[in-house]
Amino acid sequence: MNKSKALFPTFLLFVFLQLTAYSQPPNQLVKVLVAPDHPNWIYKTGEEVKFTISVLRYGNPVPNAKIKYEIGPEKMEASKKDSLNLADGKITVSGGTMRTPGFLRCTVVAYVDDKEYRNLATAGYDPEAIKPTEKNPADFVQFWDKAKSDLAKIPMDARMTLLPERCTENVNVYHVNLQNYRVGTRLYGILSVPKKEGKYPALLRVPGAGVRPYGGDIATAERGIITFEIGIHGIPVNLDPSVYTSLGAGVLNDYPSYNLDDRDKYFYKRVYVGCLRANDFLTSLPQYDGKNLGVAGGSQGGALSIVTAALDKRVKCLVSFYPAISDVTGYLEGRAGGWPHLFAKNNVAYNNTKEKLNTVQYYDVVNFARLLKVPGMYSWGFNDETCPPTSTYSAYNVISAPKQLFLALETGHWTFPEQNEKTNNWIVDQLKK
Repeated sequence: MNKSKALFPTFLLFVFLQLTAYSQPPNQLVKVLVAPDHPNWIYKTGEEVKFTISVLRYGNPVPNAKIKYEIGPEKMEASKKDSLNLADGKITVSGGTMRTPGFLRCTVVAYVDDKEYRNLATAGYDPEAIKPTEKNPADFVQFWDKAKSDLAKIPMDARMTLLPERCTENVNVYHVNLQNYRVGTRLYGILSVPKKEGKYPALLRVPGAGVRPYGGDIATAERGIITFEIGIHGIPVNLDPSVYTSLGAGVLNDYPSYNLDDRDKYFYKRVYVGCLRANDFLTSLPQYDGKNLGVAGGSQGGALSIVTAALDKRVKCLVSFYPAISDVTGYLEGRAGGWPHLFAKNNVAYNNTKEKLNTVQYYDVVNFARLLKVPGMYSWGFNDETCPPTSTYSAYNVISAPKQLFLALETGHWTFPEQNEKTNNWIVDQLKK
């Protein structure tokens, strides 16, 4: 048997598990429900919030359920803690208030039959008034203009390999690698192209954090859009899953902090310009329609969507779920900062240096969001503990371009099917106008 075909089912399973990593968490026998008393979870500064806590099994309250809860600004020390028994399986507690725009979170752990069940809810205080803490360096645009100029001097040297086992009746699928930011470095991805002769819009799919293979966005290609799903680590994206597990635990562990003390060598420089190189490739394809190019992603990919659309005038529209790398210096001002939490309590002593603070200014999504000129669809929830809404609003609020925010309030670092359906339909409509 052909070895590559033998590995393919395992590969598909691995990709499926990665794609569902941001999907709704599985249900449990016991459910802990937490909800602020405003239906839209939004409050004015100075207004009191009350959280209702319920512990349910089979849809009914669990009598005498034991809980502990904490309330405080997200990612910060709790200002209120308590433990108690819920005689009727339900209670309403005062959460206090916030005097400045931000998010106040109630986290609950219930103990039922010697097992722990956890959930949370987060009240937003004037979230659209949140201002970023990150500063915009005077030479920000010049720095990235030079990076783009340097990239333009590097031959693309595109290489495409058809993957017959992944092709469908309507779509051809290729493993692609390109020369990236310097000679000898490569960028890899999965290209999906409609088979029918014609000219098509194009969509760049940018990845969330981690090290993994990719299957390509074949579903969108079936709808008549060329798609290119890329990796960021300079390694092929169709290898055995064990390769990525080893790299993620080894040499690529903690990659978001690599060379943070040097703005020209920081890890994300190759990533940001790599997204531009991917667009160079997409727009060079003979099937490209010459005018309709979009970019979409979530988390790290949500950050890369904003960065790419800000730096590349060819991009017509973007979708960004809970963008990471947003207002990462928030922690230094006593509030939540964005993933990868470089200045959180456990990292601040190591990263709080003049050189590293200087570098992050050139990579923080807030400063790219200020440059956006094209329409964008954005989506997140208030319960995200990976990319805190304080950080995502910090970027969203400085965007002056046309923008839509689809809130799915109770989601954490995951999405409901309705979010995916709405955003996918939106970007397809934008690209086919």
